[in-house]
Amino acid sequence: MSEDGFTPDELIQAVDRKITSVRTKSNDFSFNELADMYGSAELIIDPEFQRMFRWTEGAQSRFVESLLLELPVPPIFLIEREDRVYELIDGLQRISSYLHFRGELRIDGNVLDPLTLSDCDIVPELNGHTYSSLPRALEIKIKRSYIRAEVLRKESDPRLRYYMFKRLNTGGEQLSKHEVRNATIRLLSNGFNQFIIELSKNADFRFSTETLTDKARREKFDQELVLRFFAFKNAGSGYRHDIADFMTDYMEAVSDPTGSDRFDYDHEKSVFEKTFQVIHKLGDLTQFGPRVLGTMARNGEPRWQFSVYQFEGIVLGLQRVLDRVNIDDAEQMRRLADVVKSGKSDTRFLEATGGGKNDRLSLRARMTFFSERFTEALG
Repeated sequence: MSEDGFTPDELIQAVDRKITSVRTKSNDFSFNELADMYGSAELIIDPEFQRMFRWTEGAQSRFVESLLLELPVPPIFLIEREDRVYELIDGLQRISSYLHFRGELRIDGNVLDPLTLSDCDIVPELNGHTYSSLPRALEIKIKRSYIRAEVLRKESDPRLRYYMFKRLNTGGEQLSKHEVRNATIRLLSNGFNQFIIELSKNADFRFSTETLTDKARREKFDQELVLRFFAFKNAGSGYRHDIADFMTDYMEAVSDPTGSDRFDYDHEKSVFEKTFQVIHKLGDLTQFGPRVLGTMARNGEPRWQFSVYQFEGIVLGLQRVLDRVNIDDAEQMRRLADVVKSGKSDTRFLEATGGGKNDRLSLRARMTFFSERFTEALG
């Protein structure tokens, strides 16, 4: 009997039940077939659905070179929709590289200029060539190159499709944690994910996070901050170790249509909007502006550098008094601004920030520091 109290037969039956929920097939597609399917919208590789196309032109070129040299390439993974259209869930970089070389890749509705080969290191003579400049024999050769495709049939359990995508797309070094969440959660339910995306566009929130780098925004860290806000506000007591796993678990729980977690979208949106209206106002009153959630310099002034620790302390600490805050009460807002102005560089708060302070006790200390001072300020 296992530690969970199941007999060996029960464990075997549990695995077998899930196996019967998965319907797969393997196909070998020529790249020419895939290009035709892409052109006729029978193959979807929407970058909003999965990882963005990020390979350098050198990496793309070396992939094309591999095809010409008949080197083995990993399989791609597809999901078959109810309408028989395929959606790519793993293999975007490879398929997009081929389409780019063919001059058929569309990004945001625009067709990219055909790829010119560069950095080919096995056959450097290929460098400088485009698809149209290849000798006819090589053009035909690359069109007829094949790749194995593992297809998850439309009859498969949708939850298993979700977990398959999650496993395929975790661990890729080019994909941020939230990009994985953003993509995979769509296979479970997209309501909460879309809610997060919309709130990340809120004007007051964007003001308060203006110090995020372009790289952070490309990797959807602004959306992760919205998720972080709700996860810790609503389920922070359940946080133990890894923050990324905690936020993923929370997003899955809220998104799972068969789960027991219920999320009051109207109420939570109202709380979020009021929170960042207040933060925006505090930024103005302290004269810190968008640096209101920035790291602190030695002279007591915030830097143009976003701080997750400041975000957690101030934004989450504000929740204890949010119902009592009247943004039109000038005296009340001035007292709250004084808390922010002095608290950001207070040594008691800073002791709970910095490297290695992602633990549960430090997080609680950051939030408690500001929640107690906000409470005192309102009397």
